[in-house]
Amino acid sequence: MENSRWYSVQTLSKILQQKLENAKRVAILGVGSELRGDDAAGILTARQIEKISKKIKTPDVQVFIGDTAPENLTGVIKRFEPTHLIIIDSADLDKQPGEIEIIAAEAICGTSFCTHTLPNSVLADYLRKSFNFELITIGIQPKTLAFGASPSKEVLKATKQLSAAIAKILATT
Repeated sequence: MENSRWYSVQTLSKILQQKLENAKRVAILGVGSELRGDDAAGILTARQIEKISKKIKTPDVQVFIGDTAPENLTGVIKRFEPTHLIIIDSADLDKQPGEIEIIAAEAICGTSFCTHTLPNSVLADYLRKSFNFELITIGIQPKTLAFGASPSKEVLKATKQLSAAIAKILATT
């Protein structure tokens, strides 16, 4: 399964559980634009994880909102020194709107992320020069990226499911 390009949504929680099993410090980076409909998926998910994590007092989890320029947060992420970095973004996965997939590291460059110009792989490579961490990139298939549009119901549902799954896993690690 590790060689597959994308992971199926059915195994998402199981794979996340495995990838976060030895996590000591987890950084969650929500990326996207709240001005472009479903491109807000990463930001919405990150904010929901942050809200849930505060309620259950999840230790050593830091949420970062990267908007369309996540590279601006490299300094604070480096200072946090996570053992695991989860990047959540809307991505053209060629799937149905709202589908969620963990994107394998070798496939990140071939995936179309929606509105930011610096690829997530470049950001991760830059951070790796400062410290070692496991990268987990999660894409959510958008329905609409129209300027001024609200997020679709499919993507809103996906962000709630994903944030609940991640928060539950972090609470048990």
